[in-house]
Amino acid sequence: MIVGYTCGVYDLFHSGHIEILKNAKSVCDRLIVGLTTDEKVKYKGTECVIPYDQRKIILESCKYVDCVIPQNNHDKLEAYKKIKFDVLIVGDDWYQNEKWDNYEKELKKYNVNIVYFPYTSNISTTKIKEKLKTIN
Repeated sequence: MIVGYTCGVYDLFHSGHIEILKNAKSVCDRLIVGLTTDEKVKYKGTECVIPYDQRKIILESCKYVDCVIPQNNHDKLEAYKKIKFDVLIVGDDWYQNEKWDNYEKELKKYNVNIVYFPYTSNISTTKIKEKLKTIN
């Protein structure tokens, strides 16, 4: 059984979220999603519109998701040590990023591959929030 792991905030759930989850599930048998906690989201200098518990319910109802766990930090090596996934799935906006290049090197030691899927640049939670500000 191939275990996949992806993570994110998943606030204001939209088609870009569906695409990454659908793509993630296509490369694994069991997809675990690390859902960023409300407290941890504040590192970006923002807050979630939808609280963690409600975002979790939304993710759990998605047919591509097998398990939702809290993401309390962003260290993918620490996540691996807890979960022991085979594949780490992320948007290609992180491809050839120094931090992610380091994750690739470190995770290869455990035979973990990182799979990059296309980031949906035409929609994002940030863009939705910005549009809502202009409407109000």
